[in-house]
Amino acid sequence: MVSVGSADRYLPDTVQQAVKILVVGAFGVGKTTLVGSVSEIEPLRTEEVMTEASVGVDDLAGMHTKTTTTVAMDFGRITLNSRLVLYLFGTPGQRRFWDLWDGLAEGALGVLVIVDTRRLEDSFDVLEQLELRGLPFTVAVNQFPDSESYGADELRCALDLLPDTPVVMCDARERAPSVNALISLVEFVSSTLGAVRARETAS
Repeated sequence: MVSVGSADRYLPDTVQQAVKILVVGAFGVGKTTLVGSVSEIEPLRTEEVMTEASVGVDDLAGMHTKTTTTVAMDFGRITLNSRLVLYLFGTPGQRRFWDLWDGLAEGALGVLVIVDTRRLEDSFDVLEQLELRGLPFTVAVNQFPDSESYGADELRCALDLLPDTPVVMCDARERAPSVNALISLVEFVSSTLGAVRARETAS
């Protein structure tokens, strides 16, 4: 994780815009890891140790080393450039925590959806929730060591995404590809808003 010095706690005077971004995905896809890998401040985590109460509720197939789970949110911050800062809010993946999404989604400009190709079907309900809320999103494929490799078009088809929905590859443990995924989201949201404004002006 990026080291946090006293200078990193405060925003540069040049920052002109702060943007709220949601980081969502199914249980165990790497949301907490991604927020931690990119945050320039010590990330806030609300992880709890998984107990026997989760047996039969949380599917740990393929995640035998997972011992904790997010129960409220993850929070981090990243300054993308001298003018723009992102505040990242990671959501719990389990359905029983989805009521928290309404509050976390308020004021969000866009969503980074993390998926695991080993359990692609777990992402369908997550994507449905986003469609109900009408938030623009980019899909980031977290490439685990034992994941099979698929092309963006294959994944777009498998997830039933619109043709213009960005699909990017990343390793949530690594800062550079995770930052690139966030940049892809910001660029997509900017272009989407630009197109909307152009249509409103034309009409």
